[in-house]
Amino acid sequence: MARILAEISRTFGEYLLLPNLTDERCTPGNVDLSAPLVRHRVGELAPIRVATPLVSAIMGAVSSVELAIALAQAGGISFIHQNQPISEQAGMVAAVKRHKAGFRHNDVNIKPSATLDEADTLFKRTGSDVIVVTDDGNPSGTFLGLITTQDFNFIRHRRDEVVDSRMRTARELVTGAEGMSLAEANSLLWDSRQDVLPVVSADGRVTALVHRRDEALHHKFSNETVDAAKRFRVGAGVNTHDYLERIPALVEAGADVLCLDSSDGYSVWQQNVLAFVRKEYGDAVRIGAGNVVDGRGFRFLADAGADFVKVGIGGGSICITRDQKGIGRGQASALAEVVAERDAYAEETGVYVPLCSDGGIIHDSHMAIALAFGADFLMLGRYFARFDESPTNKVKLAGQVVKEYWGEGSSRARNVARYGQGKDLAFEEGVDGYVPYAGSLYDNVTVTLAKLRSTMISCGAISLRQFHDTARLVQVSQQTFVQNSEEVQRNERPTVA
Repeated sequence: MARILAEISRTFGEYLLLPNLTDERCTPGNVDLSAPLVRHRVGELAPIRVATPLVSAIMGAVSSVELAIALAQAGGISFIHQNQPISEQAGMVAAVKRHKAGFRHNDVNIKPSATLDEADTLFKRTGSDVIVVTDDGNPSGTFLGLITTQDFNFIRHRRDEVVDSRMRTARELVTGAEGMSLAEANSLLWDSRQDVLPVVSADGRVTALVHRRDEALHHKFSNETVDAAKRFRVGAGVNTHDYLERIPALVEAGADVLCLDSSDGYSVWQQNVLAFVRKEYGDAVRIGAGNVVDGRGFRFLADAGADFVKVGIGGGSICITRDQKGIGRGQASALAEVVAERDAYAEETGVYVPLCSDGGIIHDSHMAIALAFGADFLMLGRYFARFDESPTNKVKLAGQVVKEYWGEGSSRARNVARYGQGKDLAFEEGVDGYVPYAGSLYDNVTVTLAKLRSTMISCGAISLRQFHDTARLVQVSQQTFVQNSEEVQRNERPTVA
């Protein structure tokens, strides 16, 4: 006989936080949003932490190389999706790892004989605003100069003019020497009044670029997610089918953390992958698992060696697993049970296994609710898909600029490995759609973090651990939200520049 749980499946939108005492410590500058990313002994710091408790979803429409770099700069981490050939995923991971905090890899190059039209196409395709000009158009070529988006426009210049006619030559530019410190590079950048400082080796190759805006971003976010060599950290998704080949390739490429990418993680297949990683790599390779929606699933994966566990089935904005298969649970209910199991597991074993809340977040306020429930960090798809740095196209739809966004269970993605439907995707568990374009990741994450800090201050907390322990939540009726807008016709124009 089927067991029917005596509960209603609840979502984040059904709860509000109650204020706690705000004391003298509760200022935005004192709020610490850092969180453990992987398992650790209770009382010790995790070997991998994030300053910003936001990670990007393992989705082809979300986690590009550009977004992974930007999110690492902002203190989070991205997971490059596994629904692609192993070599391509490993190449994306390696591309992120080539960048050090403050020193960007030279990966956008052009020949001096190329046309301005070709340069314009390259600017648009890469999203870069500066191109390194080399003799052969490759990163290994001899440095000849730089061309930026400010060096030409097609009102004054013909498309068939060559790059050589508009670039700033190496002789005109101040350059840095290979091996210089970031502090020296930034000083030279300001002294030269350039926006970009090429760092050039003795044999005339550009080994890195130092951007003026990156120094401002460093001061804005303070703690980039970097490894011991100051390279940006990056994660990667894996599946339970080709992991024997995919995991070694990703480890070789430099992936800092892996994550099993599945709509249902409570399976012996994930247990087998975790056993493989522990046997082959011990604790040198970190790997998360999931997704689960109850304490049984969490304990199964924690016992199997998962470094973190993802919580959530069917709560994503483009996920239709609940409609198609009748499987899932409200994200608030799922998280509440799994958090209790995580804490009991930590008390019993002395090992803390972080939780990643995946799905069910529509508004920034839901992020605060999820963290208050006890999530250590949040995996977001729709949120990041809206930004310049995501890999999808901008489209104008009914007068509004939107970005394409599709689920991994959609026909467009055809991510069979994630959904376990055999060799073919017999039915969809995700949709293909659009999200409103929102601009830069940096600007949006800044606002989101400000909201989280403000919420925590009102709740008398200055760390996520304190927030977990002291937050008080109350279940609310729909009428609570209706009254917020019942008497006023809203002005939807932005009020803050």
